[in-house]
Amino acid sequence: MLILLCNDDGIHAEGLHTLYESIKSLGRVVVVAPDQEQSASSHSITLHQPLRLKKHQQNFYSVTGTPADCITLGVHEVLKKKPDLVVSGINHGANLGYDVHYSGTVSAAMEGTIMGIKSLAFSSVFLEEKPRFKPAALFAKRLIKSLGRHELPEGVMLNVNIPNVAASQLKGPVICRLGMRHYGEVIVQKLDPRGRKYYWIGGDQKNFADIPGSDCNAVIEKKIAITPLSIQMTDFSFLEKMRNWKI
Repeated sequence: MLILLCNDDGIHAEGLHTLYESIKSLGRVVVVAPDQEQSASSHSITLHQPLRLKKHQQNFYSVTGTPADCITLGVHEVLKKKPDLVVSGINHGANLGYDVHYSGTVSAAMEGTIMGIKSLAFSSVFLEEKPRFKPAALFAKRLIKSLGRHELPEGVMLNVNIPNVAASQLKGPVICRLGMRHYGEVIVQKLDPRGRKYYWIGGDQKNFADIPGSDCNAVIEKKIAITPLSIQMTDFSFLEKMRNWKI
């Protein structure tokens, strides 16, 4: 099996290396990851400046771009063919609910899905506590092995969130819908030494919406949450209603 491994936390991230060590026995695993932090880069691609590809060691490459860039260069330049699987993660933090629209980790897997490659994204759900990546990496290996017995529909990837607890405390996995996360203040305003305003975007997480069957509810219960995500974003139920609009 040929696996292309990526993330959005960068080539040196602990979650990436822990996942590599866990799945390298499954076949040839090639890492193509951003050269620096690319969290919340979503599905952006680099069009207005050149990209540089650097080989660090055998099967490890970094790219001066986004996670989606990494998948593109990984497939077309490093591997020069489609891998059997694209794996993204392990993300340093959750990708629950609306997070998936902003996540570079999820978007790397989504880029693989667009290319017609079976793809998965893994995230470890932690805030301030010390991350435990090994239980997440062991589950990732288990799920990848199970894909040999199951087929993913065309255009569908799996988004996996693993609670940051000891392996003995993990429950599930459970198949979930996306939930909703609520955040605090989004804009932080400060002054530079010359008295000019500048801003940081990003609020603290406050809580989850209580939605039974959602990924957010699952991880609160220490359950591994698996959510199938589709690249087809059309709302078909509203599509039919909208055809009756008089515009």
